Amino acid sequence: MPPRPVVSPPRRITRSSLARFRYGDDGSSTKENSTPPPTTDIEDAIPSLAAARKRKRTTTLVETASASSPRRTIKIKKEEEIETKEAAAPRRQRKPARKTVDANTGDAKVTAPSDWEEMYDAVKAMRSPGGVASNAAVDTMGCERLAETSANPRDQRFQTLIALMLSSQTKDTTNAIAMKRLQTELPPHAPGAPVGLNLENVLAVDPELLNKLIWAVGFHNNKTKYIKQAAVILRDQWKGDIPDTIEGLVALPGVGPKMAHLCLSAAWNRTEGIGVDVHVHRITNLWGWHTTKNPEETRLALQSWLPRDRWREINWLLVGFGQTVCLPVGRRCGDCELGLRGLCRAAEKKKVLEGRRVRESAVVEKVEDGGTTVKVEEREQDEVVEKDVVVNEAVNGPMEESETEVTDGVEVKSEHAPQREPLSQKSRRSKKG
Repeated sequence: MPPRPVVSPPRRITRSSLARFRYGDDGSSTKENSTPPPTTDIEDAIPSLAAARKRKRTTTLVETASASSPRRTIKIKKEEEIETKEAAAPRRQRKPARKTVDANTGDAKVTAPSDWEEMYDAVKAMRSPGGVASNAAVDTMGCERLAETSANPRDQRFQTLIALMLSSQTKDTTNAIAMKRLQTELPPHAPGAPVGLNLENVLAVDPELLNKLIWAVGFHNNKTKYIKQAAVILRDQWKGDIPDTIEGLVALPGVGPKMAHLCLSAAWNRTEGIGVDVHVHRITNLWGWHTTKNPEETRLALQSWLPRDRWREINWLLVGFGQTVCLPVGRRCGDCELGLRGLCRAAEKKKVLEGRRVRESAVVEKVEDGGTTVKVEEREQDEVVEKDVVVNEAVNGPMEESETEVTDGVEVKSEHAPQREPLSQKSRRSKKG
């Protein structure tokens, strides 16, 4: 058996040794060209689809002429919107009421929400006569306006208290009807005594009759009990009059902090706190003035920064605003100045845009030099443009006078120019022949 040939150990495979196999090499293995030139990475060789992608613009034309006619009449409905945009104002930074501590004295201070005065004044303007939030139910049927002006001061204060006790979970219109029945149908406590709503008649009336007179209000069964119990307390502890303190009013059955503060303001003309009902609680939280869970927390939050001279007014202001514009369901953000001016963070954008469009197209009064007042109504109108596109044919014969405009090689004839009468099928055949 012949001996095996001696096999040398395998050489180390390097980049230089493989250089002769590269594509396009002439086979030379000199040291100068042993190292391949730097090549492009495979990831770089693939073209970037994102960079090569371009936005396509497609124009759709509607042709109204037949295919045999070289002239095509194209009608395009042009909707042109002219907008005048002001320079974008810096975005408002709305900040709620927040507590700050003075570094020098260490005293805690509550800072009012941003833009609160502008919002307050805007709501006040809307609540003024002629405003969008005027003529609310609270303006004529609020609890402080239901007492009879012909009654003596003590009976007026008692009627104000009863109106507030009946107003819980009840609309102002329903509450006003119930109060009117009490003032006209409550029987006298003794022969010859006047008929109507006073302490003596409430003490003497049968609970079933009282419940029947106020049946329209919410929770009338409980309110009947509260009124009868409160009448006894007023007779025994307050000498027939209503309390003149918050503590005394809150101690009456069925009277909470809101009723107590409103009663003290309306009956005794003293304001020691803010009367916060569901409207005030809901609207101030929508505005972002604070984040509270119930009306009592809202009252304390408002009293921490709102000036005292506005404590009595804010209830009337926001209750009427909530009854007319900022409704619990179906808010009229398009009619609200806060939404149109970008002051309300909870405004519905769609309604605000529609309200702005309506306002821009409103009637504008212009006074001429002679002193005559002319009303000009601005409206958005659609412009219909008719384009005549000539394809491979010159127009024979004189053209009618019209206002034309050539844009990018396309003849455009305005709508008010005289219309060319289309050729009939018979005339086209004769012309072709």
